Amino acid sequence: AVVSTQSTGLNKFPDLGMKYSIGGQISFDCFPIGWDKTFCLQYIEKEFDEIYFYGDKTYVDGNDYEIFHDPRIEGRTVTGPDNTITQVTADLQRLGILVFSI
Repeated sequence: AVVSTQSTGLNKFPDLGMKYSIGGQISFDCFPIGWDKTFCLQYIEKEFDEIYFYGDKTYVDGNDYEIFHDPRIEGRTVTGPDNTITQVTADLQRLGILVFSI
């Protein structure tokens, strides 16, 4: 189920300069604004023509949302390990990197 920070109360401290997001099934993330998963892109964006990201919490307030929607990223929403393998395999085959199925 999708849960927002509105319903969890995670947004009760907007003046602290922190971002709150739904992490795993039983966790939430708290970090300074700008230190989400997109932070790493500054170190790798010039090294690659295409960057793919696979995540399950790609909705608003999910901990994959910012990087999934970043214009530098080809984002994929996954539903579990098997679906991740299927999507990664399809992308690698499409890119000509993987010529067989796993």
